[in-house]
Amino acid sequence: MSSIFSNLKGDKVIWATAGLLAIFSFLPVYSASSNLAYLHGDGSTFNYLVVHFFHLLLGFCLLFAVHRVPYNYFRGLSILMLPVIIVLLIYTVAQGTFIGGAYASRWIQIPVLGVSFQSSTLASVVLMVYVARYLSKITERTVTFKETILPLWLPVFLILALILPANFSTAALIFAMTLVLMFLGGYPLKYLGAIVGVGAVFLAIFILTAKAFPGVLPSRVDTWASRIENFANDDDTEADYQIERAKIAIARGGVTGTGIGKSVQRNFLPQSSSDFIYAIIVEEMGLIGAFGVMLAYLMLLFRIVIVATKANSTFGKLVVMGVGIPIVFQALVNMAVAVELFPVTGQTLPLISSGGTSIWMTCMALGIILSVSAKREEIKEAESQETDDENPLDILSEAI
Repeated sequence: MSSIFSNLKGDKVIWATAGLLAIFSFLPVYSASSNLAYLHGDGSTFNYLVVHFFHLLLGFCLLFAVHRVPYNYFRGLSILMLPVIIVLLIYTVAQGTFIGGAYASRWIQIPVLGVSFQSSTLASVVLMVYVARYLSKITERTVTFKETILPLWLPVFLILALILPANFSTAALIFAMTLVLMFLGGYPLKYLGAIVGVGAVFLAIFILTAKAFPGVLPSRVDTWASRIENFANDDDTEADYQIERAKIAIARGGVTGTGIGKSVQRNFLPQSSSDFIYAIIVEEMGLIGAFGVMLAYLMLLFRIVIVATKANSTFGKLVVMGVGIPIVFQALVNMAVAVELFPVTGQTLPLISSGGTSIWMTCMALGIILSVSAKREEIKEAESQETDDENPLDILSEAI
């Protein structure tokens, strides 16, 4: 066991937090999947638990492998992966289907394994690394907006345009996190303001075009609009079914909860094991579980900031913030949706919700962060070794 832990490099608190969240996830996933088991299976939730276990196992294997890679390698890998991501997104859009009259093109099937994969989640991680790489190149000089259009904004808007038709919330999250990373990287604020304006114009054009020509440009615009209208409208409607059930679950939880495995609303919430798993946690574990999960993500954010602050290069600082902040922000959005502080988005709770792609990409992002942290540890160990190897007489002579 000690040999296993000795191979875990980087920030130990991040390792511990990620591990605890993963172990904790078995309780709500096992409980919340009962609805799916009765609707789409034989009534046994054990199969869902096994699938979740293998998703986490593969995710932590990916985390371990990525954290052993020197983080500077990710600079070049982001350039190589960018065209691959664009091709994957084009393929995802091209094979889109209609479900209940709505356009649903988020997933692709991995041929051999027969596993569904959400390409937009991988695109988010790769794009953040790519943006961090570019910002680290220009941090020491003044740039004009014109010279950043092709190498920076063209890939960003191309990827956003490919994600937007089927997944507005993910596209919005990527755009917001890109702007945050730009701000942290010292990109001129006046240019960021212009980009926000350009983004708003393109979004308006897209929505109007999708409304005017629904057959030519299929999208989920009507779904987005209805979710925002339902959020702004205080009147309860049939479309508010999920959020109302989530609020009932939270109200039933109280301070200590109804008890693990004793949720009632899991039988009524369609996405109880993914999008609304936080409501099930609060129902079964009360405010204690609610604040416990929230504190775990805040601790993760705190350690991410610490790792970024101590990174030995500009790229290291930016890539940690670029791939780390979206994890915590996504978690906060998921929790805000459950308590109706935010419109329904479809964002999962990282490392807790069921779903392979979300777990794998979260683990990949954490692996990159730990790679940066591990490099800092190597430098400290090397400096410590040099100090230990110095001759005491030399040190005395230097002091004199």
